Amino acid sequence: MSGDFLESYYQATVEKTAYPRLSGRVQARVCILGGGLAGLSTALGLAERGVTDVVVLESHTVGHGASGRNGGFVFGGYCLGNAQLYKALGRDEARRLYRLTIDAVELIRQRARRYAIPCDLVDEGVLLANWFNDPMRLEKPRQLMKEVYGVDWAPVAAGELREKLKTERYFGALLERNAFHFHPLKYVYGVAAAIAGHGIHIHEQSAALAIERRGTTFLVKTAGGEVEAEQLVFAAGGYARGLYRPVERATLPIATYVVATEPLGDRLKDAIACDSAIYDTRFAFDYYRPLADSRILWGGRISILDRGPQAIAGLLKADLLTVYPQLAGVQIDYAWGGLMSYGRQQMAQIGQDDHGVWHAVGFGGHGMAPTTVAGEVLADAIAKAIPIPGGFGKFGLVPTYGMAGLVAAQATYTAYQALDAYDARRLNT
Repeated sequence: MSGDFLESYYQATVEKTAYPRLSGRVQARVCILGGGLAGLSTALGLAERGVTDVVVLESHTVGHGASGRNGGFVFGGYCLGNAQLYKALGRDEARRLYRLTIDAVELIRQRARRYAIPCDLVDEGVLLANWFNDPMRLEKPRQLMKEVYGVDWAPVAAGELREKLKTERYFGALLERNAFHFHPLKYVYGVAAAIAGHGIHIHEQSAALAIERRGTTFLVKTAGGEVEAEQLVFAAGGYARGLYRPVERATLPIATYVVATEPLGDRLKDAIACDSAIYDTRFAFDYYRPLADSRILWGGRISILDRGPQAIAGLLKADLLTVYPQLAGVQIDYAWGGLMSYGRQQMAQIGQDDHGVWHAVGFGGHGMAPTTVAGEVLADAIAKAIPIPGGFGKFGLVPTYGMAGLVAAQATYTAYQALDAYDARRLNT
């Protein structure tokens, strides 16, 4: 195991572009707080609709948060499960919101081509591997997707799956073909470059320190300057605290972890002999994918603890070896973690609050397509006065109760881990 982890695999393999700090006073039609994919997608959506009088403020560097360090999975749906979305909204509205994420998957593909973003896109689908020897763990979601959402996830028999994934841990899978995986930070940098190409100003190292409402405009103050804007979009995710309470109190900052192994060469095919990304049917699931340089990128676990890289490497290497014991001795070259924002209802928070502030937060661990959805619906609302889809209103800015909410979230996750372990012992032996 490597002794030093100075940056993530993504940071180590991207060509960095710097944007200047905000200096002085500027005016704009729209000010966007947050240079992650939600904020950048909103800015690009506005530009593609002819609105370029936009300023993006990022407290660190673009893609610093969850947008630039996640697993790189791009597929349909939200953090809230598809069954729960259907239960909450009914068939028609659930299908409408889900359809937005499918459209977003295709839009990400199109933007990668249109703006020539070299994001290592691998269009080979995503496998949902069954951790339990119970066929209904796959059949129920397959039927739900087919009957409610009009999507057919293809079954993969256990024998066929073992030709792709060299492990005895799984009992078949479903293949979501309309899905892909890529280098998320390269994509974020590409979107930022496209935005800059439209003439929109991005300012890094420009944390918003205060927001004031002045008549019909908003004034956003930073250490180096201020922005006066007609419209304000809050897309700062799990890192913004103490800036704008109505939105911040509706999300919890939760940590998640990822590692990347050393290049495995031919050993990679001794474990993973396909190009799809993979996750499993547990509540506390692993997610992982092969990389072009023969590494495995492996993610999993959520916690209220923002652990250091050495601890992350130890935890996730143990998880990897549980599935692929034949990789014993593999070195972890990169280990990283950080915060993402969760809503109390586990659903993306997209809309406008009573003070007129637009928001796009709470994407949890399933954000690549939903952040793009947020960008599109907010751009439609701001540029064309098209109302936000009504289903998002069902999941309004519900308070998460701060530390009490964090403790409850950790307790829930730990309880589900225990249930996963119990079900595995009960069903797999």
